[in-house]
Amino acid sequence: MRKREHFIGLWLDDREYSHLLKQCSVSGLSTSALIRHSVMGVEVLPRPPDAYAALLRELSAIGNNANQIAYWANAQRSISEGDIREAAALVREAWRLVKEAL
Repeated sequence: MRKREHFIGLWLDDREYSHLLKQCSVSGLSTSALIRHSVMGVEVLPRPPDAYAALLRELSAIGNNANQIAYWANAQRSISEGDIREAAALVREAWRLVKEAL
């Protein structure tokens, strides 16, 4: 069964249709989804570049590695607690900056 029960036909001229397709391409949404977002007042943002997903995965891996290193260094008492806190703060800041860029 369909989730949406109402259908609305829409006629567009060439300029409007071209603009709609461009917006779909930029946002990564289908025409139906883009129109629904517009009707509901949802801000349609450009889809982030594919490289961003890879960047986030890499940052996550770096954060995990930094946490493992910090745990090991703390257990071995070969690094100061301040250094560990500083490294963790840098990873958190890098993560925040990347998320803001999206």
